[in-house]
Amino acid sequence: MTPNITSWQKELAEGFSDIHELCQYLEISSPIKLLSSSKFPLRVPREFVERMEKGNLNDPLLKQIIPTEDESAITPGFNTDPVGDINAITETGVIHKYHGRVLFITTGGCAINCRYCFRKEFPYTDFQLSTQKLNQAIQYIKNNKDISEVILSGGDPLLLNDQKFFSLMQLLDEISHLKRIRIHSRIPIVLPSRITNDFCNGLSAIKKSIVLVVHSNHENELNNKVNIACQKIKNCNITLLNQSVLLKDINDNTQQLCALSEKLFTFGILPYYLHLLDKVTGTAHFEVKQANAIVMMDQMKKQLPGYLVPKLVREQAGAANKIIIA
Repeated sequence: MTPNITSWQKELAEGFSDIHELCQYLEISSPIKLLSSSKFPLRVPREFVERMEKGNLNDPLLKQIIPTEDESAITPGFNTDPVGDINAITETGVIHKYHGRVLFITTGGCAINCRYCFRKEFPYTDFQLSTQKLNQAIQYIKNNKDISEVILSGGDPLLLNDQKFFSLMQLLDEISHLKRIRIHSRIPIVLPSRITNDFCNGLSAIKKSIVLVVHSNHENELNNKVNIACQKIKNCNITLLNQSVLLKDINDNTQQLCALSEKLFTFGILPYYLHLLDKVTGTAHFEVKQANAIVMMDQMKKQLPGYLVPKLVREQAGAANKIIIA
């Protein structure tokens, strides 16, 4: 029997996966050096594409998702595991880098393939969660009493259907020494239809404190549909934070960063982290130098109240915590 397909799953399936179809839809006829083939293909929901300016090759949302030949460049210092995920895997699906926290890889799939993704080379097929391996991962968390927070990541954990997602949430909810469940997801930004009433009812039934960290890089990503989704989440008594990646020619100026922080706050989201680029192979064209980032942060501090200024950070493989730059 074919399972019922929800509206958000239908919207996901109807997203763009063909580069030429996307360019035709956006009325882009100017020469663009597209990547002819990739292990990390184009994937973007149509609703997100609707926020892009037609005919504009430099649209900041388009530049985040369109595969170009820049990705084929080999750059010293860039590699396939820039944050040291593989060496920190303790059980299938569990990455234990930092004291008191573990990261749970729930799925390899995303609603959108961001070209700068630091896990674009992660071997998800080697770490798929069978029922047995899921139970082993849960047991690992139960056995380590110093773990107070589980971070659901991926891929994107909200790409799981409600049954799978809440089965996992309920297992975590029953672990007495856990204080929080943190969810990292770009879906409320790129596919807000995923935040259904049923999904919110499921969140409300979880007794643990929940923090949802969304991922928005530019104010143009934040439309009314995103706002509605975020308000539904906040009505579940969930803390909403945002993390961004500093990206060359996309959001690397003070004016844009300030505008993003201000708009996030109107949506009930607090700026949390601004990441320097994780140096995964094929992303060097997105890099903003640390010295330039520090200048922008100093300018932001002069223009915004402190609670709207994210922490500038980078992740270093093997470090005991994220490195705070400013």
